[in-house]
Amino acid sequence: MTDTEPFALTIVLVAAIGLVVVLSSRLSSSLKVPTPALVLVGSAIAVKVVPQLHAPAELSVDKLVTVALACLLFDGGMGIGRHRFASAARSIIVVGVVGTFLTAAAAALLVHVAFGFGWYVSLLLATAIAPTDPAVVFSVLGRQQVTGPAGTILEGESGANDPVGIALMASLVEAHGLSGTAFLHVAADFLEQMAVGAAIGIVGGRALLWFMRAVPLPGEGLYPLRTLASAFVLFGVATLAHGSGFLAVFVAGIMLGDERAPYKREIERFHAALASLAEIVAFVVLGLTVHLDELAHANVWIPGLILGVSVAIVVRPILVGLCLLPAHLPRAQRDFVLLTGLKGAVPILLGGYLLSAHVSGAQRLYGIVVVVVVFSVAVHASVVPGIARLLTLPMQPIELEPWALGVRLRNEPAGVARVVVAKGSSADGCCVDELTELPPHAWITLLVRDGQLMAVRGSTRLMAGDELTLLTDGDDTATLTALFETARPTPPGENATGQH
Repeated sequence: MTDTEPFALTIVLVAAIGLVVVLSSRLSSSLKVPTPALVLVGSAIAVKVVPQLHAPAELSVDKLVTVALACLLFDGGMGIGRHRFASAARSIIVVGVVGTFLTAAAAALLVHVAFGFGWYVSLLLATAIAPTDPAVVFSVLGRQQVTGPAGTILEGESGANDPVGIALMASLVEAHGLSGTAFLHVAADFLEQMAVGAAIGIVGGRALLWFMRAVPLPGEGLYPLRTLASAFVLFGVATLAHGSGFLAVFVAGIMLGDERAPYKREIERFHAALASLAEIVAFVVLGLTVHLDELAHANVWIPGLILGVSVAIVVRPILVGLCLLPAHLPRAQRDFVLLTGLKGAVPILLGGYLLSAHVSGAQRLYGIVVVVVVFSVAVHASVVPGIARLLTLPMQPIELEPWALGVRLRNEPAGVARVVVAKGSSADGCCVDELTELPPHAWITLLVRDGQLMAVRGSTRLMAGDELTLLTDGDDTATLTALFETARPTPPGENATGQH
């Protein structure tokens, strides 16, 4: 064969594997096991069964997963946006930072007492398993979305505690041990990474937004590529400035999430697809590093299983529950956050840091981390839908919307507003002609109900959940929010159903 034929064969095999992974999402929704779990386990089995496969170099794994995680965090930040983040900012920061530290400290105590590891090694192992991955939660829930603050807190927590866990692990590895001086070094290094990363994320996000709006490009396909390149510039600049590049891209994504920009919808779709690809690549690569023979050792799988169960049902519910007390969340929302702290790619990446740093017993520690993650995504994740039902958590179905309707304009439109009719608002149950509070120069142009486009007439009665697009000549944001998205206060002596 010529050189072209082996290369073509490689392309076919890689593409076929990618297609199988994509189609596995259908199996994932049926089994209630997230796709990352299937990919991770499948890759580990493949590298064991197929002699031609072998684990990639540690440095290559770190680089690939780092790039993948940066893509995931940037897309995750855009998915949250400033308004959603602001609605739960205090809880996200407290759970993502304080909760991660407390979880790592408690897990380190457990590892030291139960398994006899030294304090330094115990803290390294506990730090590796502290970060969560709510993307796994939402993968398990399938076409059900958590309503209320719980979903925002879970998404925001992962975006916050991934950079926190990575920065803490890097500082601990550099410290080479535990002492008063080492703790001061770790604290100073951690605070520097967080402060620099957050600052570059905020400033860089604003600069990127200006760049997207002010500098036109000759082709539509270049706009998403510019955003991607800019995100990696922020990651690199933050890292070179001794900050957290992961936090920088996450914050920058939040800064862009709710803002309008040319080709914004295309940019969002590109990054969503890229994030899905990044997640697949990360778990495939990490799965290739798993040695099933190592996991079969009793001193690996038993500590991993005990640690995974303890963190899931004892450590996290108690410590994160304390962090959420000031938030006064509804009980179902709070309990769901506490019971669904699933693990994903980041713990395995942090376990890889232990291998790269040649920590004593690193291969065993890495195996324990893998067992914790496998338990989380394969066993713990399978009960998440049952937890949601048991808590009678408010959920709303997510229906795919493959069809889109829109118009292309040369200049940024002024006076366009999009609102969703809230239950109990002044507009809920009213006909369009009865909206006396609607500004005279504003009119409804589009109405979408249950995924269907509706004709808008004066006699059209609005319902909670209706998505409206309005044109207005002035800045009527406050008026439109009060009319469509703010529930009316219940008069004294009257309950929510209107009965005395």
